[in-house]
Amino acid sequence: MNRRINLISLVVHDYDEAINFYTSRLGFKLVEDTPLTENKRWVRIAPTPDANFCLLLAKAADDQQQSRVGNQTGGRVFLFLETDNFQRDYQLYKNNGIKFVREPKQEPYGVVAVFEDLYGNLWDLIQPNE
Repeated sequence: MNRRINLISLVVHDYDEAINFYTSRLGFKLVEDTPLTENKRWVRIAPTPDANFCLLLAKAADDQQQSRVGNQTGGRVFLFLETDNFQRDYQLYKNNGIKFVREPKQEPYGVVAVFEDLYGNLWDLIQPNE
């Protein structure tokens, strides 16, 4: 049996502002943007075009979903972005105005810093030890 998680939904206020943030400020690639209805789209983004895993940008459809935008995990780090060059990506993100809430730190598993996305979700930027 072969199984894998290939998508995770990220609840957003607006498709276009989220696409813009992730592609222009974090350097992600827009993998798919397919209209489903007048108000709903199937929007997938990934750190690289050949990534095996994507984020599905899901526009909040009601008040309950709106209340979760930016806090899908109760204030814990939500997503983990692994890099092969921490300093390059850390500096790029700082130059792009990304807010780091925890500065780089060497941990037993690698170097890591925590940043916020446009809605306040927390991400680890991490370069694992070899």
